[in-house]
Amino acid sequence: MRISMIVGLCLSVVLSSSLMGAEVDPNVSLVGEILAATPLIDGHNDAPWAIRDRWSNQLGAFDFHDTASIERPMHTDLERLREGGIGAQFWSVWVPTDLEGGDAVTTVIEQIDLVHRLVDRYSDELELALTAADIRRIHADGKIASLIGIEGGHSIDNSMAVLRALYTLGARYMTLTHWHNVDWCDAATDAPEHDGLTAFGEAVVGEMNRLGMMVDLSHVSAEVMRQVLEITKAPVIFSHSSAFALNPHPRNVPDGILGLVAENHGVVMVNFGSYFLARSHTERWANFKAERERLKSLHPGDPVRVEREIDEWMADHPIPTVELSVLADHVEHIGHIAGIDHVGLGSDYDGIRAFPDGMSDVTGYPQLLIELARRGWTREELAKVAGENLLRVMAGVERAATELQRTEGAEEIGFEPTLSDSGR
Repeated sequence: MRISMIVGLCLSVVLSSSLMGAEVDPNVSLVGEILAATPLIDGHNDAPWAIRDRWSNQLGAFDFHDTASIERPMHTDLERLREGGIGAQFWSVWVPTDLEGGDAVTTVIEQIDLVHRLVDRYSDELELALTAADIRRIHADGKIASLIGIEGGHSIDNSMAVLRALYTLGARYMTLTHWHNVDWCDAATDAPEHDGLTAFGEAVVGEMNRLGMMVDLSHVSAEVMRQVLEITKAPVIFSHSSAFALNPHPRNVPDGILGLVAENHGVVMVNFGSYFLARSHTERWANFKAERERLKSLHPGDPVRVEREIDEWMADHPIPTVELSVLADHVEHIGHIAGIDHVGLGSDYDGIRAFPDGMSDVTGYPQLLIELARRGWTREELAKVAGENLLRVMAGVERAATELQRTEGAEEIGFEPTLSDSGR
């Protein structure tokens, strides 16, 4: 499918809502022109785990052209990706944090294998990308460039050899943690254990720099963010994080870190999930968890009553509506503090349930770009947030790796448990 056809599809929904009399919002045409020239890149989509959850990774059990009309709809499929104008997608190969050791390694390899098989099965629409140049070439050919991102350092089982093997299998970034700490790095949503990074954690960052694998700082603690930005020899990414100043969720990026990201020439790819964007969502979730624990303590041994009463609580506390403008505010804030060169898009589709109005699935990207255009963003600025910033970062990581491989060999340090790791 050629680029002109893709852009026409991606804007069809927007056009229908943008007509005023006989006039069309000129920003619709502007966004279409931008997406024809620049691949729209999403830094994080959890469709691989959604496929595992629904069909046990059996690609013959469903049609990835349409997952909207199934019993448990997904946010993502090929038809809607085309409507949304996606030029490149980082597929997250997340595995649960309760999987440890060899189980985590096996599962992440199964998820990488799934991405490869998905690309092969739908080769008319998808193609595996390993470099920034691949993304541009595949986009020019009218296909969606498919990239692999590891979510959670537990997937390498404290092994540099596994890290290198996953890179060889196509992984081009790794999020250092997920919701919980790993043995060498603190997560944003767990009690600190390591004061940030351990020595082994620093070595992991160095080896990722040498390989050409982007270091992803979504999910890590603010202290880890600072430490990595001090030691990395290549630009970093936040594949799916929003602005802490607008919603002080620990998963979001503080303004002080945004300044360091600019110095590093990195990029923060904004998470679309309402839970991270809006205080009302974050507070409702915290209140929900507190109410569930309260009910458990009041009615021990009666889970049926607990569930009935929590359902009543949820009916009395409906999920708040979040406007598209809130998402745009996060993009603008990061662009203002770090600079327009350091903001991108990382939706978290099929990993989060609630999204702003108009952004409920992968067809929504043009809506966000049009909103930014209406706020005065220029053609060049919109192209940067759409994909040019991430392409610059990825190319910078590749250049750094080329230089490092001339002077450094593979990292040979092994993981050594600390007292806290060994339970003493």
